[in-house]
Amino acid sequence: MKFGIVTTWFERGAAYVSRQYLQALQANHPVAIYARGGEAYARHDPFWDQKGVTWDPRRSVGSAGALDLNQFERWLKREQIECVLFNEQHWWPPIWLCHDLGIKTAAYVDYYTENTVPLFGCYDVLLCNTRRHHSVFDWHPQAFYLPWGAPLDLFAPQSSAPATPGKVTFFHSAGMNPQRKGTQFVIQSFAELADPASRLVIHAQSDLRTDLPELSVTIDQLREQGVLDLYEQTITAPGLYHLGDIYVYPSTLDGLGLTLIEALACGLPVITTDHPPMNEFVEVNRNGRLIDVARLVARFDGYYWPQSYIKPASLTEQMRYYLDNRACLAEFKRQARQYAEEKLDWGKNSAHLADDLLQAKREPDALLYATSRRKAEAFERQRRTLVQKYPRLAGLLLPIYQRLVKR
Repeated sequence: MKFGIVTTWFERGAAYVSRQYLQALQANHPVAIYARGGEAYARHDPFWDQKGVTWDPRRSVGSAGALDLNQFERWLKREQIECVLFNEQHWWPPIWLCHDLGIKTAAYVDYYTENTVPLFGCYDVLLCNTRRHHSVFDWHPQAFYLPWGAPLDLFAPQSSAPATPGKVTFFHSAGMNPQRKGTQFVIQSFAELADPASRLVIHAQSDLRTDLPELSVTIDQLREQGVLDLYEQTITAPGLYHLGDIYVYPSTLDGLGLTLIEALACGLPVITTDHPPMNEFVEVNRNGRLIDVARLVARFDGYYWPQSYIKPASLTEQMRYYLDNRACLAEFKRQARQYAEEKLDWGKNSAHLADDLLQAKREPDALLYATSRRKAEAFERQRRTLVQKYPRLAGLLLPIYQRLVKR
C-alpha cells in the first residue's frame, strides 16, 4: 500500500510525530509527505526538504491547515496514494476529497473541541496516542489506542554520571510556547531553591525575555550567578537532554507531551503536572514525581481539555526531592531508561501500525460518515462566513491560534 502523510514539516514537535509515523510505515511500504504551511516553512532546509516531500503553497490567512486542494488532488493521483494519514488537520475539505476519490483516511488525534469531536467520523481510522484521547473517541468504530514512544536508538543516555559533577542539573524545554510549557514556574521554583548544588538548563525556540518579560530580571540574575544556561535556538533531535539530570515539565496543557517521552528515553527522571496526559507517563518514585494542580481553567479557543495550573510550592518540593536524594541520581536515571525500554519503545509500539491501517475498512460506518460530513460542512460554512465577514479579524486571530497549538 502507498501511504501519504499530510503534516506541518519543520522543526516542531508535530513534525517529529509525523517523522516517526513515516519511519514506522516506510519499513515495508512506500510513503510520501505532503507538507502544508504552519508557523514556519522548511523548504530548502536539507533536514526537512528531502526526496518524497511535496510542498503546498503557504497560506497566511484563512483556516489553520488549509491547503491547495487542486495541487493536493494532483499529488494524490500522481503518487497513487491509497491511505492518507493527517497530522493535526483542522480543515475538513481534504478529508472529504480523499473519501470521494476512494482513498482511506486516518487521523493522528491531537486537537479537538467539543464542537469538532463529532466531525471526526469523517475519518476511516483514528490513532489515539494517549488514553485520554482514546476516552473521547472510543465511539468511533476504528479508533485505535497506539501508545506513543521514542526511537530508543536516537534518544538514549550518554552517561549515568551527573551532567555537572557534584550538582543536580534540572533541564527544561520551553519550545515555542513557554507559557504553555510552564517555563515561568520552572524559573521561579529554581530561584526559590537557591541551592548551590543545583543548576538549570533551559532550551527555548524563542526569546524568553520577550515571552516572559516579568522574569527578565530573574533570568539575568541567575545567568550572572552562573547557575542558569539558556539555549535560545532550534536544535534537531535528540536535542540537549544530555545536559541535564532531571527533566522539569510543569505543562499547563498538552496533547501528548512529547518531550516527556524523549527525556525518559534519554534516562532523565521527570517532574511533571499531575494531570493527563502528562501523568500517564509517570510511575511515582520509579521514573518521576508529580506536581499538585492548583486549578483547572478552560482555554479561550474551546480546546476540549482544560489547562492545569500547578501549585508552585509543589514544584519546588519535587525539585528539592532530587536534591535531597542526589546520591541516588544514577539509579534514578537507570530506572527512567528502563521504564522507556519497557513502555516507550516506538519500534515495539508501532510494530502493528501498518497492519492496522491495511486491515481497517474504508468507511466502516456509512451512516456515521454521512452524518459527520453534514456537520463538518456546516462547520466549514460558518467558519467561511466569519472569515469573509471579518477578514482582518481572521488574519489577526490565526497567528494567535497557531501559537496556542504549537508543540
